[in-house]
Amino acid sequence: MLHRLTLLSLCMLCGVVGVAPLAQGQVLVPHTVAPDAKQLQQTGLALLREALQLAQFQQFEPALARAKLATQLVPKTEEAWALLGGLYLSTDKLDLGIQALERALTINPKNPGVHFSLGSAYFRKANYTAAERVLLAGLKLKPDVTEALFDLGNTYLKLNRFNEAIAAYRKAVAKDQKFWPALNNIGLVHYEQGKVNDAIQNWKAAIAVDEKAATEAKLAMAVALYTQGQKEQGLELAASALTADRRYGEVAFLQENLWGDRLIADTKVILATPKVRDTLAQSADMAPAIASPPNPAPSPNRPGPTAP
Repeated sequence: MLHRLTLLSLCMLCGVVGVAPLAQGQVLVPHTVAPDAKQLQQTGLALLREALQLAQFQQFEPALARAKLATQLVPKTEEAWALLGGLYLSTDKLDLGIQALERALTINPKNPGVHFSLGSAYFRKANYTAAERVLLAGLKLKPDVTEALFDLGNTYLKLNRFNEAIAAYRKAVAKDQKFWPALNNIGLVHYEQGKVNDAIQNWKAAIAVDEKAATEAKLAMAVALYTQGQKEQGLELAASALTADRRYGEVAFLQENLWGDRLIADTKVILATPKVRDTLAQSADMAPAIASPPNPAPSPNRPGPTAP
């Protein structure tokens, strides 16, 4: 936009200011039109609104272009940098997203939404210490935000601080009793701690909240039941879960969703059974089903709260 404004100024000079013939030795003094600060601000804010509207329809590239221009025209507006940062995160440009969000915080360090988005970005960069720091800072400003508490629990899980992870997840559930991903992840932690029965109870609770969405909890509970000797029940439940979303049959996807070493090792056993192999083969031949999005780990589909 600044380049376009420069071209506009040159056009105005050519149209309004006549070019007089220079006398011998005359010095040309450039004539410029001073930009109207108020107009620049209005243009920047209009671009910001357009970027936000485009982002709402997931048109991220045109939204990014407008948000970048908005930060140039209204560089002291935290919303512009916050939105730009959020758009970068949505397009997996994590480093640029972090830079933009940090810039937003320099303008207003008391915006909890920016802290939460930055925490999600640091988590995705595997910088869990930084993620913990900014998430706690955001929660200090605005406590009891369900998604932020969930992200904090995920951060503690990656730091192997299991008791703190469970405490954060429980706070998320206390805030929203239907937030099944936190119940699911409490089960993940309990399983790694060897508390299999406790893990099963949490997975049952997650399924009770939303049976269709809690595909992950179904598979995790299937694995637990299978390892406890309830093999037929475990196999039936695993087949049901993998028919709904075959991505959970991939170890890399389980790791992305924060499954621990113990649970993954036991899952490999059930994935190797003929019944489950047949289920995965059949689902691969079918048209891809609409699956529930991965919830335990923050992702480009759920970047975390932000405040554009």
